[in-house]
Amino acid sequence: MEPTRVIIMGAAGRDFHNFNTYFRDNENYEVVAFTATQIPDIEGRVYPKELAGKLYPKGIPIYDEAKLPEVIEKTKADVCVLSYSDLPFDYVMHLASKVMALGPNFWMLGKKKTSLKSSKPVISVCAIRTGCGKSQTTRKLAVSLSELGLKVVACRHPMPYDPDLNSQACQRYGSLEDLDKYRCTIEEREEYEPLITNGITLYAGVDYEHILREAEKEADIIIWDGGNNDFPFFKSDLEIVVVDPLRPGHEVSYYPGEVNLRTADVIVINKMVSASPEDITTVRKNIAKYNPKATVIDAASPLTVEGWEKIKGKRVLVVEDGPTLTHGEMEYGAGAVAAWKFGAKELVDPRPYAVGSIKTTYEKYSHLGTILPAMGYGKKQIEELEKTINAVDCDLVLVGTPIDLGRIVNIKHEAVRVKYDLQEIGHPTLMDIVKPFLEKKGLLKDA
Repeated sequence: MEPTRVIIMGAAGRDFHNFNTYFRDNENYEVVAFTATQIPDIEGRVYPKELAGKLYPKGIPIYDEAKLPEVIEKTKADVCVLSYSDLPFDYVMHLASKVMALGPNFWMLGKKKTSLKSSKPVISVCAIRTGCGKSQTTRKLAVSLSELGLKVVACRHPMPYDPDLNSQACQRYGSLEDLDKYRCTIEEREEYEPLITNGITLYAGVDYEHILREAEKEADIIIWDGGNNDFPFFKSDLEIVVVDPLRPGHEVSYYPGEVNLRTADVIVINKMVSASPEDITTVRKNIAKYNPKATVIDAASPLTVEGWEKIKGKRVLVVEDGPTLTHGEMEYGAGAVAAWKFGAKELVDPRPYAVGSIKTTYEKYSHLGTILPAMGYGKKQIEELEKTINAVDCDLVLVGTPIDLGRIVNIKHEAVRVKYDLQEIGHPTLMDIVKPFLEKKGLLKDA
């Protein structure tokens, strides 16, 4: 029989992993194309033959998802496999309807066939949306485990945005210099830098079987650091999931975030100081309905602002974490909260000053207002971000991204960084849960 012809619909992450774990070397299927969305400048690339395996001597072409009807017709595809995340449920079903109207089947792959088994204990940190607070949760967990004398290695959900996918097959980050070595985008830096500066070794890339085996060589315990609201690539021994009461109801209305909600062992309700009691109650009720066995941790992400006294009375430009504002659909982040808290006179609207792809970002994400997302998926876009920042007529720049933006962008205005860390409220805490887990795994014998 002829193999089933497959298009994998993705965004440079889960799509490659689904191919590697389910379709590569499987003669029952022929992956005829990837399509890509969410990430600029992906179209026209090829998933290289070195990563694609023996069945694909020419590699696999990558097209813009906007051209899906043409690609289906051209390739005579039998199946389209949804392989990206942070999607409203109605978007998923509209996409499914579009695909099925064109003829192919519409698939989604679950954990059973795509999760890799580790020889070391794995704790995963995932979320129900991007921007919930995974990063600070992972960071707190990793530092706490390190303080117990354990060798901790974090493996981050993929963001292989550089055109050379072969060079990104398995990346090890042990210093900030490695961020330059691997030509990391701003989005990658936002996730990697805070772990590196806390002394945590990090792996990321494209081929997670390779990545996992390398990480196992130097780890007592592995943390899966999730991206967007995707579920883990590794089989987890303890699943921690972060929810966001500033977006109540999203925990049961976005794909695949509800998968995480239903399978979590521990659910962290973050941002509780900022959210209303009514919205927190909505989230608690959904947890009780969909995963009553989960242990719930109450938490917040308090701000630390060095130079906070400079904000009062100033006209400020707020630069925030990009994905949280764009496909995360948040209208503000830590930088805006700091501006309001410390008495800024005005949040200066950056939109009149936006150039190039930054201007296009505002056109695509109409909910964005007087906040500048730190977009930087390539050298050109980073240059456009820098031009936009420096063109804004303001007294002060508030940098609410998790990185030292000044390392890669020459900000001519005076700038103040806004940092935030996870803080548990009462008990249980993360370590109240994790220590018994470690004891069960035999990792606290000498503690």
